Amino acid sequence: MQNPKFLEIDGIYYTGLIVVNYYREQDDLLLKLLIENNINMNISIFYEKQDTYKAIKDLTYHIGNVGVDLQTSSQNRQDMDIVAYTYNDAKYIRKEMQVNNEDLYYLYIYINVYSSDIKNLEYILNKIEGITQSRGMQTRRANFREEQLFLSCLPIMDNNTDIKNIAKRNILTSGILSTYPFISSSIFDENGIYIGRNIYNNSLVFIDRYDTNKYKNANMCIFGTSGAGKSFYTKLLILRYRILGIEQYVIDPDREYLNLCKELHGTEIKIGPSSTTYINIFDIRKESVEDTENGYLATKIGKLIGFFNLIFGELNEEEKAILEEKLIETYRKKGITFDDKSLYKENKDNIIKQFKESIDMPILQDLYEVLSKDKRTKKFQIKLIPFVKGSLKFFNNYTSVKLNNKLIIADVYELGEENLKYGMYLFIDLFWDKIKIDRNVKKAIYMDEIWRLIGVTSNKEVASFIYKIFKTIRKYGGSGVAITQDISDLFSLDNGTYGRSILNNSSIKTFFSLEEDNIKILQENTNLSEKEKIEIKSLKKGECLMFVADNHILTKIDCSEKEKSIIEKKEEKNKY
Repeated sequence: MQNPKFLEIDGIYYTGLIVVNYYREQDDLLLKLLIENNINMNISIFYEKQDTYKAIKDLTYHIGNVGVDLQTSSQNRQDMDIVAYTYNDAKYIRKEMQVNNEDLYYLYIYINVYSSDIKNLEYILNKIEGITQSRGMQTRRANFREEQLFLSCLPIMDNNTDIKNIAKRNILTSGILSTYPFISSSIFDENGIYIGRNIYNNSLVFIDRYDTNKYKNANMCIFGTSGAGKSFYTKLLILRYRILGIEQYVIDPDREYLNLCKELHGTEIKIGPSSTTYINIFDIRKESVEDTENGYLATKIGKLIGFFNLIFGELNEEEKAILEEKLIETYRKKGITFDDKSLYKENKDNIIKQFKESIDMPILQDLYEVLSKDKRTKKFQIKLIPFVKGSLKFFNNYTSVKLNNKLIIADVYELGEENLKYGMYLFIDLFWDKIKIDRNVKKAIYMDEIWRLIGVTSNKEVASFIYKIFKTIRKYGGSGVAITQDISDLFSLDNGTYGRSILNNSSIKTFFSLEEDNIKILQENTNLSEKEKIEIKSLKKGECLMFVADNHILTKIDCSEKEKSIIEKKEEKNKY
């Protein structure tokens, strides 16, 4: 039994549509909505270039005849309006061909859909008819011509004569742009890692953020409310980049990454009242200045001014000058001056000079004693008491850890809300030095709850340092990753200057579900459309809107069962 409405081939049913007409004017891509849908279909587009000389000749003849009809005809007004439209269209086409060197083409578009179920086939066909109608395309079902349409949609370049006459419409060169079919909004970087699936068309999303030819930098922003999936996504990135051997350093203020660190055999550094590992804020590391540069002490003092701004509060220019004087004196007592040679240990044989270690550097106790000898710095000395003799004295130690692992997690959880920023700054300073070691090695630094360092609780010195990392990390082969759920706090310092700068210096932005207030702030600082604003608000857990260079795609984060078990192991432990 034959059916004029579909073909059956090897248990698969095929049917199709012929596009027979279009809106006179189009301001967007015709096929965009079709291609972005996850529908089983094949689309075939044929263009036939017409002879320019003959086309202009025919148009001129037509314009002359219709012009006479318009002047002499006594037909009703509606008919005359239609004739006037064709007359003006013909004049426009001739003008574009003669003046702007446009070519005339005949356009044919066929859509062939298929399914293993007849009811589903009808559902798909109705859906496509609705989409095409919304885009200003009139379609006709290919009843009794299903075989011809099927053949025309095969990659054999056969525009079947039985259906081409009904599909034929003329189009100029500029109009062909609206039929451009390669418009999928998915990302598929050749050397990228798997992120998830495009929510609209179910296509795979692969991103290689280190592709310097495609992206201006490898920086990322990950924003989302608590429980929206941003932490899971961050851990997934760490896990997959670990497999690729990329160096990764993580600031962990909420103790979320320790289990992942153990599973991946990374190095865990805890700092807090119960910690047995220490980092000395006064350390000057050999990698802090590149081989072709100099100025170890000057570079370090700039970073220390930022750190002590957090402790002493916002310093004015006079106070900064006095503090710098005391820092210089503190280092001088250890034999370290602005002469870079003073950073190397003396060697009697004068063969290979060794760079000084943490034990050769001053600690907070040394600065405390220097501050005590000057009345001008008495208030600074008092504020250092908790760091030297009190509850924060774990900051007053020489560095006790070796940092030669490609995955290092800095646990600052025990510092609590008030003191968290000190530990975060301490580790960012450390990790920034490590990132500068080798420009040819890919690496990343993840800064969770970054608002603490560039928000209102911070200061301009610290925020400038963080901004500098995002602005210059690209030249060291690195990637800065800013993670936060408090976007309002991120934009609270200096009218949002630093938050905006970090956002603008990130080629990849990932937005999980956000509250209305945060969405408004985001819209003010990005090219977020009204539609995307609504989408962010309604995202489910694990879904996000990604800005990848110029592409905006809704993505469902995806992972394997093995990855999920590794990432969620700690969360299960916390339930008991």
